[in-house]
Amino acid sequence: MEHIYELYNDLPRQGPGDNASTKRALSLIPVLPEKPLILDIGCGSGMQTIELARATNGTVTGVDNYQPFLDVLLANAKHNVKTVNASMDQLPFDKGTFDLIWSEGAIYLMGFENGLNYWRDFLSPGGYMAVTEITWLNDNPHHEPKSFWQAAYPEMKTVAENLKTIKSSEYRNIGNFVLPESSWWEDYYFPLLSRIEWFRKKYSGNNAVLAIADEVAAEIDLYRRYSDNYGYVFYVMQKSD
Repeated sequence: MEHIYELYNDLPRQGPGDNASTKRALSLIPVLPEKPLILDIGCGSGMQTIELARATNGTVTGVDNYQPFLDVLLANAKHNVKTVNASMDQLPFDKGTFDLIWSEGAIYLMGFENGLNYWRDFLSPGGYMAVTEITWLNDNPHHEPKSFWQAAYPEMKTVAENLKTIKSSEYRNIGNFVLPESSWWEDYYFPLLSRIEWFRKKYSGNNAVLAIADEVAAEIDLYRRYSDNYGYVFYVMQKSD
């Protein structure tokens, strides 16, 4: 894990996303309190955390289990941002605390259904949740990405299947949209490719460590060739009470 974290250090984001998509998802929420309490789970270095604080005038608590990411977030945040070093499956908050729970590119670590069900308890009555989830964009993906993602994330589903999970997890669907391909490249894959080059030079000759870079590079190439097969989808929902 130490080398994986090192590879992903100094990136604008640790997963696909962009501020325009963050704001678009936020715009789907019909109403929030004047100063909402927001929890950003798996916030990483927190580009979206800062955007949420700016756009809502709320207090945003960023949660991650890697302190250097949280340090970057606090260094960049201007106002209304707190951080907590904790695991997303052991949140140290009272139930019903937050008006909005946010998570970009992280819920897969728990699994979509598990994350929705566990995090639900921390929402206030009628609170909202917005997450991005890696999703099949058609029913018959090519065998190559299908094989890769069945090994990496066997719970990966289609949009229709995820909407059924949202309903069965006692949320009301508000809306969803596919993140644009640019959100994979501009703040994530292009910087990551540069990071991979640096990483390979630093660990030249260390095949065990270089295998990490090779796996990430293969994932990037897979998306380059099969971006029409899968992508990240923003799902916005409201807790049913």
